[in-house]
Amino acid sequence: MNRRLRRQAQRSQGGGGLPAAAQGQQQQQLAMLQKVQDELETLTVEGTAGGGAVKVVVTGKQTVESVEITPEAAEDVDLLQDLIVAAVNDALGKANEMASERFSSLTGGIDIPGLT
Repeated sequence: MNRRLRRQAQRSQGGGGLPAAAQGQQQQQLAMLQKVQDELETLTVEGTAGGGAVKVVVTGKQTVESVEITPEAAEDVDLLQDLIVAAVNDALGKANEMASERFSSLTGGIDIPGLT
């Protein structure tokens, strides 16, 4: 069988032309990546603004879980809106930093665009 046919046969069998050791390593890396993504869904960070007048909890996947507002902060609507924006941005920044730290352990510190 010539080389071209062998490569096509390997690809059709799911090998993609990779040696078995490389396939195993690739599967292991994908499993570790999935583990980190699963962890990020359960981990949370808190962002605050106005000295704690507004608190926002965000998951590692950057989903807002909760917002707490003190009664005093609710008295001034314009200020409250600014505090909410600041707290959400603070929490999202922390969540992004946490995700970057988790993924960097997988990539050996190499920044891979779009991974986080």
